[in-house]
Amino acid sequence: MSKLTIIANIIAKQDNIEHVKAELIKLIAITRQEQGCINYDLHQDNENPAHFTFYENWTSRELWQTHMNNQHLANYMAATDGCVEQFTLNEMKQIG
Repeated sequence: MSKLTIIANIIAKQDNIEHVKAELIKLIAITRQEQGCINYDLHQDNENPAHFTFYENWTSRELWQTHMNNQHLANYMAATDGCVEQFTLNEMKQIG
């Protein structure tokens, strides 16, 4: 199977920006050590600091699914419950 690219957009509620940012940052080091992770890069919008984007590449969808079921993702979800305004996730493939 070909490489899987994930684009995840997280919009924090205005009064929770720093909390969500801190929780997202906690995911980086542990996720980068996971089997199948090629890159796991967090970005923050220059114009809207509440908008965060993860740009991720995985060797397979199966290994990404393993990542999504890991405890550190569950911990993030619990820690940010009610703090996120919007979340979108796109599974993509590179075509050029």
